[in-house]
Amino acid sequence: MGKGGENYGKGESSSIPSSDREIFPAWSKDPKECEEKYGVSRDVGLSSEEVEKRRQTYGYNELEKHEGVSIFKLILDQFSDTLVRILLAAAVVSFVLAWLDGEEGGEMKITAFVEPLVIFLILIVNAIVGIWQENNAEKALEALKEIQSEQATVTRGGKKIPNLPAKELLPGDIVELKVGDKVPADMRVLSLISSTFRVEQGSLTGESEAVSKTAKAVPENSDIQGKKCMVFAGTTVVNGNCICLVTQTGMVTEIGKVHSQIHEASQSEEDTPLKKKLNEFGETLTLIIGVICGLVWLINVKYFLTWEYVDGWPKNFKFSFEKCTYYFEIAVALAVAAIPEGLPAVITTCLALGTRKMAQKNALVRKLPSVETLGCTTVICSDKTGTLTTNQMSATKLIAMGSLRGNLRAFTVEGTTYDPCDGKIQDWPMGRMDANLQMIAKVAAVCNDAGVEKSGNHFVASGMPTEAALKVLVEKMGFPGGIEDGLSSGDSDVLRCCRLWNKLEQRIATLEFDRDRKSMGVIANSSSAKKKMLLVKGAVENLLERSSFVQLLDGSVVDLDQYGKDQILESLREMSTSSLRCLGFAYKDDLPAFATYNGDEDHPAHELLRNPNNYSSIESNLIFAGLVGLRDPPRREVRQAIEDCKAAGIRVMVITGDNKDTAEAICREIGVFGSHESISSRSITGREFMDHPDQKNHLRQSGGLLFSRAEPRHKQEIVRLLKEDGEVVAMTGDGVNDAPALKLADIGIAMGIAGTEVAKEASDMVLADDNFSTIVAAVGEGRSIYDNMKAFIRYMISSNIGEVASIFLTAALGIPEGMIPVQLLWVNLVTDGPPATALGFNPPDNDIMKKPPRRSDDSLITAWILIRYLVIGLYVGIATVGVFIIWYTHDVFLGIDLSGDGHSLVTYSQLANWDQCHSWEGFTVTPFTAGSNVYNNQSDPCEYFRAGKIKASTLSLSVLVAIEMFNSLNALSEDGSLLSMPPWVNPWLLLAMSVSFGLHFLILYVPVLAQVFGIVPLSLNEWLLVLAVSLPVILIDEVLKLVGRCTSRWRYSGARRSSKHKAE
Repeated sequence: MGKGGENYGKGESSSIPSSDREIFPAWSKDPKECEEKYGVSRDVGLSSEEVEKRRQTYGYNELEKHEGVSIFKLILDQFSDTLVRILLAAAVVSFVLAWLDGEEGGEMKITAFVEPLVIFLILIVNAIVGIWQENNAEKALEALKEIQSEQATVTRGGKKIPNLPAKELLPGDIVELKVGDKVPADMRVLSLISSTFRVEQGSLTGESEAVSKTAKAVPENSDIQGKKCMVFAGTTVVNGNCICLVTQTGMVTEIGKVHSQIHEASQSEEDTPLKKKLNEFGETLTLIIGVICGLVWLINVKYFLTWEYVDGWPKNFKFSFEKCTYYFEIAVALAVAAIPEGLPAVITTCLALGTRKMAQKNALVRKLPSVETLGCTTVICSDKTGTLTTNQMSATKLIAMGSLRGNLRAFTVEGTTYDPCDGKIQDWPMGRMDANLQMIAKVAAVCNDAGVEKSGNHFVASGMPTEAALKVLVEKMGFPGGIEDGLSSGDSDVLRCCRLWNKLEQRIATLEFDRDRKSMGVIANSSSAKKKMLLVKGAVENLLERSSFVQLLDGSVVDLDQYGKDQILESLREMSTSSLRCLGFAYKDDLPAFATYNGDEDHPAHELLRNPNNYSSIESNLIFAGLVGLRDPPRREVRQAIEDCKAAGIRVMVITGDNKDTAEAICREIGVFGSHESISSRSITGREFMDHPDQKNHLRQSGGLLFSRAEPRHKQEIVRLLKEDGEVVAMTGDGVNDAPALKLADIGIAMGIAGTEVAKEASDMVLADDNFSTIVAAVGEGRSIYDNMKAFIRYMISSNIGEVASIFLTAALGIPEGMIPVQLLWVNLVTDGPPATALGFNPPDNDIMKKPPRRSDDSLITAWILIRYLVIGLYVGIATVGVFIIWYTHDVFLGIDLSGDGHSLVTYSQLANWDQCHSWEGFTVTPFTAGSNVYNNQSDPCEYFRAGKIKASTLSLSVLVAIEMFNSLNALSEDGSLLSMPPWVNPWLLLAMSVSFGLHFLILYVPVLAQVFGIVPLSLNEWLLVLAVSLPVILIDEVLKLVGRCTSRWRYSGARRSSKHKAE
């Protein structure tokens, strides 16, 4: 190995982390110096001995496969949520108690296991969904490997190997690239074989056009876009061929760095705002449950632990394990009541419904939690090319010659896509194309190698985007003598006019584009002019320098004087300031050397074409015909979407790999910046941002920001700093270079049409139409979903607090247990489920996109909402316990006769001390009916408080179901009255209430189910009692809402002051 190769090998040793390796700046060195550094000659390449040596040092040219998370760890991670852990603990305890004592508390042996088994089932489903989502995260890395080249043409030992597997490439290998090749490694261009060599590297760098490459060195501090003498792994050759030297392989290539960044970003993924809130809520709930369970035990300790005082000291302790277990079961029932078991299922259902709504708006959600996260997005970091713009070059202005020298005509061209029917040319002389316009169409159609095809509903270009745009322009211009309108939208021949021009002007030779003369020419056998003609297109200034004449409107040719030249240059300057890419058209009809040339290689003229140095002299004394301005235009809908973002308090930052001037012009046009606004402090390059002394303050500026010439690491750093500052960041992108930032952002949004598979796999959401305005619509949907989730969380938690209050009051008052755990589980999972899900269909507020985004640290449950929960919950507890007491102690209540079933009445004192029943003298009870059954407890009157409580227990359960149905109406709006938002605004809720009542009637009136749940049918009067006790919940919450509306200004101003104080 040569000295240079040895040094390089030490610098690139595979034992050294890629971030610490010393990179040789091949782009800033001459090709000869690079060959010496790598110890290789371009003619010979590496010897077989060198290959073996370097293989030991560098390994294979492939991306690392990071070890994925083990399935065991994935399963454990699914149980990291506080709510899930509480549920798991409750299920385990319930299962153990059911195993030890199957029939205690009135449950049959089999029904005792229903509760723990159902909870286990919920947890298993939840874990399966979570593991499935986690596995999707690794697919981005696999997709990245698919864009790597599989084979390469390599010179080794002086022999050319045409199909060497790309993974066997090593630093120092000599590779030949040609049109259509995928670049297999990062390489230094040593020499061009063709006159030009262009590479499509937009997916890696964000540039909107193919980039011309050269063998000339560039400054060492050049950014990735500025390294014109380097080609990068994963990019595609679109024009020419060249000889290259491999400089970096595997993980040290630019695409390898992207691979590492995706992996790092996936390691640092954070919980969504909703998950954080639910975890906080779970921790609070744990504390509350612990306190209440402790109180229940303290209240009932006298029942299972007694003692006597002897000489002032407690002695003779008596402990009843049976009663201790019974009250422990009550504590477990309390925990089950406090936990909203149905909440995970309802949230998943609501998010899934949200994804369907978003899919209808062309936003395809890959990860369910991102639906909600979108709702609190505060910053959208958008790529320019393909998101804000169409990523389809189009002609926007055409300048043709007038009737006099120096007189120009300007035409505005509509349309933003490759569809020839998309827009027309304003003030176009349809059917009356003059000779000058015909010549422009002729040059644009014939001096052109691109194509346009219809693929589904889209038009796709092949070849150079600028050339494709010129062909679309020709179609809009029409064809003289019969096809003025170009083509109809149903025509299968998309480029009919271009085909006709090519038929008239048969191309027989091509003068390829090169960077020196900056033009491309074709020699055509013109059937219209009956002679050979040279058609040329290229940079306007260069064509003017080589033009001696100008064609006027009527086709006459006059000398090109200074005045005429100045007028053309002035038009060029105007278009350039609007960041249009300008191309000029010229021709030459005096070609004596090619008069008899027909493409024959033996013709003397063919020798002139073999040497590209002759092209400039052939393209001299041209006749200038006109010029056109092209650009990648902004989408029509984007400007309004930007305005909507501003109204919604969302900042838009444009991060692009494109050049600064073009990006600034687009940003002014779409409204990110004002048309005359000074943007010197808000538009900087990625490198300038990285060198900025106060990056966070720069990002905190109000209004839009622009970062041009941005590299993947710049995008990641911007996203990271924004997240550190408490922003919720949505990041859009379509290229490989966007994948790490997509992964790191709170919401990664990939493009569905133009996006690479890498970007899609790294994203949370894919835009089916690649349209920025779709993101804004999705944000509105996300906000609506969050509001609806708050509604059903509000509903479920207030209902659960009611259940806790019910059990707590039962234990505190000492009355028999009103409801058994399986009944509470039925209410939480089945009866509460449909209304909670239906609340997800609440219509969005009209001003939902006029409000600022909520902060990600805003409380899910405010102090006022908690007070409301407690008041409503306390009433639910009083109502369910109250109706139990009423049945035992009253035969008439509020005028409703309850004596029809013949049950015996007891005093409240007897009910509260029911466990002392055996010591009561002369206590008897009469038989009573429930449905078709007669309950006779005369043999053991004390059973009246155990098996005989079945009617009272049924009333308690029915009141709980009814009160929760009415409470779901309260959840339609946080503070809005039912008078302003009546129940029928959400017909799904009314349907859900009917379903829930139907399910309750099912278990009441189907004997088998009634036996499983330990309940009996109710009479009409008993239902009237249920309604009388349940309906007041609506009136109570209406009063609380009124108080809320009256105090909202005071509460919100206080919250803002608190938030501001935290920020300071």
